[in-house]
Amino acid sequence: MTGDDDAVTAAVAARLATPGLVIITGAPGAGRTTMLRRVAAGYRGPVHVGGGLAILNTSPGLALARAVRAKLPVDDIALCTEAVRSRVRGGLLVIDDLQWADPVTLAVLPLLAAHCRVVAALRTPHRLPEEAMARLSGALRLPAPALSAEQAENLAQATAPGLSRVTVRSIAERSGGNPLAVIALARHAQASPGTDPAKDAEADGERNVAHHIATALADLPRPARTAMAALGLLGRPAATRLLGPGAPDLITAGLVTETDGVAAPASPYVAEVAAGMLSGEERAGLHRRLAELSGDDAQAARHLAAAGDDAAAQQRALVAAKAATTAGERADLLLLACGLPGAEPAPAVRLAAARLALTVGRPRAALRALGGHEEGDDALLARAEAHVHLGETAAATGALAGLTEPHAPAADRIVLLSALAGPGEHAALVAEITARHGAEPAHPGLRAALAAAHAHARRPGWESALAGAAALAGSAGDDLSARWSAWLLVETLVADGRLGEAAVVAQRAAAACAGDLAYSWQTRFLAAELWCRALHGDGLDEVTQRAGDLIDRTLPAAAHGYAAAAAALADADTGALRAARHRLAGVPAVPPSAAAVVEWVARETAWLDNQPERAGADGHTAAVPIVDGLARITAQWAAFDGAHAAESESETPYPDAVTATLSAWRSASAEDFTAAAGAWQDLSLRERVRCLLAAGLHATSAEDATPPLLAAEELADSSGLVVLAGRARRALRRHHVRRDRRGARAGDDLTDREREVLRLVAEGEPTRRIAGQLGISAETVETHIRAGMRKLGARTRTEAAARALKVIE
Repeated sequence: MTGDDDAVTAAVAARLATPGLVIITGAPGAGRTTMLRRVAAGYRGPVHVGGGLAILNTSPGLALARAVRAKLPVDDIALCTEAVRSRVRGGLLVIDDLQWADPVTLAVLPLLAAHCRVVAALRTPHRLPEEAMARLSGALRLPAPALSAEQAENLAQATAPGLSRVTVRSIAERSGGNPLAVIALARHAQASPGTDPAKDAEADGERNVAHHIATALADLPRPARTAMAALGLLGRPAATRLLGPGAPDLITAGLVTETDGVAAPASPYVAEVAAGMLSGEERAGLHRRLAELSGDDAQAARHLAAAGDDAAAQQRALVAAKAATTAGERADLLLLACGLPGAEPAPAVRLAAARLALTVGRPRAALRALGGHEEGDDALLARAEAHVHLGETAAATGALAGLTEPHAPAADRIVLLSALAGPGEHAALVAEITARHGAEPAHPGLRAALAAAHAHARRPGWESALAGAAALAGSAGDDLSARWSAWLLVETLVADGRLGEAAVVAQRAAAACAGDLAYSWQTRFLAAELWCRALHGDGLDEVTQRAGDLIDRTLPAAAHGYAAAAAALADADTGALRAARHRLAGVPAVPPSAAAVVEWVARETAWLDNQPERAGADGHTAAVPIVDGLARITAQWAAFDGAHAAESESETPYPDAVTATLSAWRSASAEDFTAAAGAWQDLSLRERVRCLLAAGLHATSAEDATPPLLAAEELADSSGLVVLAGRARRALRRHHVRRDRRGARAGDDLTDREREVLRLVAEGEPTRRIAGQLGISAETVETHIRAGMRKLGARTRTEAAARALKVIE
């Protein structure tokens, strides 16, 4: 029971301290029946429960007869009232679904309230006659309280466990605190992710929910239904005057709230259902009307497009694009103008849409905007640029074949970027382009490409060259080159193991992109920042949360790869190995740099999960130096744990910490591992822990092994690196170093270790994996499980895990 529920229940109890009538009102699914049950459960005395039925709403006295379980003299209202009073007396009469009550019941209730305690539930809207409502005017009316955002999220998670945080928050917002809407949306999201339950109600058996809501909405006057449907089509609050004469009825029914002349649906889902009730012709007509009334050209264009009026939609979209203040808004509107099947855009519009789409990081949308248009060099260059951003270098080169000026600065930029995406040296091409345009060309895009070539070759000062090219391009208005240069700077810094610098650059670039609504670029930079933090090994809970929120959105491939890798590594390090495997399984095809990161995290997860045979090297060199080095370190650990060693020689220049660690593995010296741990100090906490662990495992005596193992355990514990901490404790036990880490126990209370073990059992982890994660033996795991079963009175380990979760929560 919530705080608001308590307040309503207390108000009902206070009013019914003496005979009277209380009516609980609410929209479909608002929880009226639940409130009646709570009131009845709290009443000390006999309770008589009845209610109306839609199919028998003309049967005289039915609602009352169901409550008192007797045939009533319905031909005489006074006699019927006395018959009910004599049976209820000091008890409580509960009447549900008052909107379906028959005329006799409606006439008896106000008379009965003078002698008995009566509580009823009335759905709003309803079709009760005005004279009946006038007779009930003396009743205390209380609205069923809506769920708070937190309560709605908890209900969604309980209804459909496993939903992401983003989905749960979206469900809570759309439901408007309506419990039935929360349940319907949660079940639909679990069964049919990505579809709209208001339009696809049959997909998961939730058709009845939408039907109940639609039935209630049908009781509204036509203007009110139209107003509710308008809110559903708008998808946002609107000025009350915009909704027309039906708005007051919606406010009275509690379906809409009004603040300062702005009306908002109490439950957006109910508004969506109202919109779904419209026929195709009605929907188109309402969209046209909303476009006429809207003072926002962008909104009007979208309404006209939805109505099928493509020519008018294109005109309004072009007007709105001129007034847009951010690149993201302009790109959306121009892409809308180019995507209308009934209106052919001008070539200049197509080109402008493609350029803006590239600027905000949407190369596929740029290609769609261009369509078959290839008039002039500008269109060919835009097409080639889009192919470069998609990694389709052959298509990019092919698009340049029709240029009238094949060596223009913009064309040479595409040629150079396409070459840099492939293997081999590019010094000759760089020299050729430099000879043509100079070492510091005026064209900001070409200057950025030359800086990228210097970064690729790691020429001294490449960092300042890339940063300067990005700044120059930004000041020149070439946001595409500025963002591309910033992205190359981030990826190159990451490749060289300069994670702190990369994270700072990514964070600043993401903030700049957010201001221009360049969502695609923004998410790339955010994902890269999270990957740097995950590899460092600090703040893993926040990394998991933020990366998980990103993954649940529509992302460009590179952003999805980095975000999934960050979340999976954080999950694996904190012991959530199943969640890590699940995240990695959902990664789509990603660019080579992100693919290398994802592949290493998959191998690292397998090693952490005590599957060294799946963590070994495959003989290939990764595209990112630090990731290739980490993969080789993981392969060494896998070989140490019994996997087949298949390491190949590599000429890749690794960061110093990687080189020191691989050298320590070759020498198998505890001192070298300790030195390597120092090299990782400012780079990666988790790798520092692994080096200390390796130092302890390679030490020749307990005296030499204990200090690095204790240091590894302390660092891992303080940073939440659960699996590595478990390995350190297991190594310490070989040297007879044991400490009792159990929490205080009293009688039959679960210890901290038993809670931890049973939590992992509840997550579906087998004994072997639990032992590996916690650094204890399988026999010890079974001992903790049996102890938990005994203390909780459970007959199976599954039952014990379920009961333990309740205790933990």
